[in-house]
Amino acid sequence: MVGYGSEWHPDDLPDGLVVADRSGEVVCFNAAAARLTGIRAAVALGTPLDHALPLEDLDGHRWWQLTDPYGGLAIRSGQPERNLLLPGGREVLVSARYVRERPLGPVERVVVALRGTEARRRTERGHAELIATVAHELRSPLTSVKGFTKTLLAKWERFTDEQKRWMLESVDADADRVTRLIAELLDISRIDAGRLELRKQVVDLAGAVRRHVDGKVAAGCPAERFDIRTTEPLTQLWADPDKIDQVLANLLENAVRHGEGTVTIEVAPAKEVVEAAHWERPGTPPRVMEGTAVTVSDEGTGIPEESMPRVFTRFWRGSKRGGTGLGLYIVKGIVEAHGGTIRITRAPGGGAQFRFILPAGVPDFML
Repeated sequence: MVGYGSEWHPDDLPDGLVVADRSGEVVCFNAAAARLTGIRAAVALGTPLDHALPLEDLDGHRWWQLTDPYGGLAIRSGQPERNLLLPGGREVLVSARYVRERPLGPVERVVVALRGTEARRRTERGHAELIATVAHELRSPLTSVKGFTKTLLAKWERFTDEQKRWMLESVDADADRVTRLIAELLDISRIDAGRLELRKQVVDLAGAVRRHVDGKVAAGCPAERFDIRTTEPLTQLWADPDKIDQVLANLLENAVRHGEGTVTIEVAPAKEVVEAAHWERPGTPPRVMEGTAVTVSDEGTGIPEESMPRVFTRFWRGSKRGGTGLGLYIVKGIVEAHGGTIRITRAPGGGAQFRFILPAGVPDFML
């Protein structure tokens, strides 16, 4: 087989691949299949599929007899992925596709894909942790909302207008907190599925930074704590303004809340060498990306070197608790959805330094 201009081999695949011909004999048993099953390719090749892969379901039934790929219904195109067992209790995730040369014709090949169960377990653990985190974060504001509304309904006449206003403002703030959490969950779902929708338009990144800093000052942060530095000329930037606001708000909030000293925000033209993404064809050379860089630095204690690789993962909170630990994961997803990059290093003043680059480009309708 040939792909991307170079010779391709089944052993290059990360997942197990087993192929049986029209007679049911195994003609392909790649290295990943051997690793996952503990069966040597030399033993499997040339033997019947049900002997090479003696699979059973979790109830102990032989899988090939149940599915009958060669003698079953001619409308079947394969089997969805499911957990199966090999001799000795080894678990594997197995899916199969039946290849026919014509509709309703005989099966010419059975293509079996094998995956280890650890990836699924990691996903399940991640989902369980997400559910637990969300339940914990929702409990506090909802308890507060329930308490205040119940009290107001039961004892409305006993409170002054000022007391009523204070309780209603607390309910409003907690409702905003719940809304933000739901928005985070929706963002994570779309990022994980690769479906984060961007509504691009021309964005004044330097202006957006100034607006966010003005908001922090209006909320009570001393103006002298911020140092905005802009290097002109900046390239025209097409991006989703709401998503970019999320990125800036998160990075500034982290710098103000967890950092110390002056928070420096630099906006400047950028030219950076970017390595090929994991989904690009093998051997794709690095490319030069031109665009606009935003760097947010503080003068606090910073983030330990050993923790930096985990900063953009789910639930990372560092040494200080608070929040869901989802913000930086979402920030990275938004930046990468724009085709940009983000990284963390130690700031010159000793604190944390986040730097993201958004590429210069054109709106989607012109592509």
